[in-house]
Amino acid sequence: MKQFDDEAFRKAGYEMIDWIADYHKNVESYPVLSKAQPGNILSKLPTKAPEMPESFSEIMKDVDDIIMPGITHWQSPNFFAFFPSNNSGPSVLGEMLSAGLGVQGMLWLTSPACTELEIKVLDWLVDLLDLPQMYKSTGAGGGVIQDTASSASLCALLAARHQVSEGNAPKTGMPDNFAAYTSDQAHSSMAKAANIAGMGTERLRMISTDENFAMQSEALEKAILEDKASGGQPFFVAATIGTTSTLANDPLPEIAEICKKHHCWLHVDAAMSGTAAICEEYRKIHKGLENADSYTFNPHKWMLTNFDCNAFYLKDRKMLTHTMSILPEYLRNAATEKSEVVDYRDWQVPLGRRFRALKLWFVLRMYGAEHIREMVRKHVGLAEDLAERIASHPKLVLAAPLSLNLVCFRHTDGNEKTQQIMEEINASGNAYLSHTKLNEHYVIRVSVGQAKTEKEHIDRLWGIIEDRC
Repeated sequence: MKQFDDEAFRKAGYEMIDWIADYHKNVESYPVLSKAQPGNILSKLPTKAPEMPESFSEIMKDVDDIIMPGITHWQSPNFFAFFPSNNSGPSVLGEMLSAGLGVQGMLWLTSPACTELEIKVLDWLVDLLDLPQMYKSTGAGGGVIQDTASSASLCALLAARHQVSEGNAPKTGMPDNFAAYTSDQAHSSMAKAANIAGMGTERLRMISTDENFAMQSEALEKAILEDKASGGQPFFVAATIGTTSTLANDPLPEIAEICKKHHCWLHVDAAMSGTAAICEEYRKIHKGLENADSYTFNPHKWMLTNFDCNAFYLKDRKMLTHTMSILPEYLRNAATEKSEVVDYRDWQVPLGRRFRALKLWFVLRMYGAEHIREMVRKHVGLAEDLAERIASHPKLVLAAPLSLNLVCFRHTDGNEKTQQIMEEINASGNAYLSHTKLNEHYVIRVSVGQAKTEKEHIDRLWGIIEDRC
């Protein structure tokens, strides 16, 4: 076989684009949830890597025969599980360009465009979502693209440690008396961040929630006062705008006042819901955000940008860069030494970083904000329509207040029947749903967020649900 030269790459690239375009066109024809059993894919793969080159056509045949049966189709309009992991043509093109350029953007110097485009695109998002201006790069704050909200939460926790200890915190672990707080409905990444940061989950207080599954601010302050009374040092509170189970919103204004009073860092996780603020009518979810020290949301969920792409903002970037910065001799350069530039290696856990801003830039330019607004409004409307149908059914009940594009419901006959409905639907391949548990009830979640989802798909899903009630 000839060396895979530029012309061979060009030919294969055309074929790959055709394959991806056909996949997106026909994605609805696949069973949404993969029917592969554990070990199915492994058993079809060779035990050793090839010694000699194989052709692109041979590889793509294995993609069709081996890989595709093991794919759960997140881009299907009938994917209603978890939260969306949206994709789009512009995003794929931006990702391709990033891969083709092969940039490693650890320093401004290693590719100035990688850093400066990221700065500008994240400033755009501040305006598009009407976020507090303190998060813009033009002031003391600024934004950075992380891989996921999990990484952003860890970075926020470490920055908070630095701020509260006035720069005297140990480089590893946490002082024994430090305590952090989040709700019992917060994402599991907060517990993981506590473990990685060295404080352990026993010092992460899980605050109780109200009947709408939002953090109880009174319970938060009570926990803080109890810790202080026993010699503890409260330093970090993570509030959620759009919890994973129900998209509940913690009361930011009240929580912010408590944080100010007790000198705690306030981090706000809006991983899924943040995109909704591109629509003026949904910006109320961010009420009180002007008092938060850090904020994060995922364009890779509801903003047509493929995974991974998380936007993380800080009120004071120095709190993060001072705790993350390590400058070995081999990275020293004039621009960094003069503090003329942003070096994003100081804003994250890893040293290296991909040119993620390209795909977000492509999406924002090729779709425009108005198209994204139309999509968000459509999804919210579809969720409202489904919720009305569920509420009017004699055997179904809404298990949580409707929030944006997430519908949570259960069957009145109990957990076993509710679980049976979901498992039968998933096994059919016609749709994919996921579940949670609320007050010991097994609850089905319907997340309406895929780019291709239309009313016809909600109508079909409702017919499938009704047939099993």
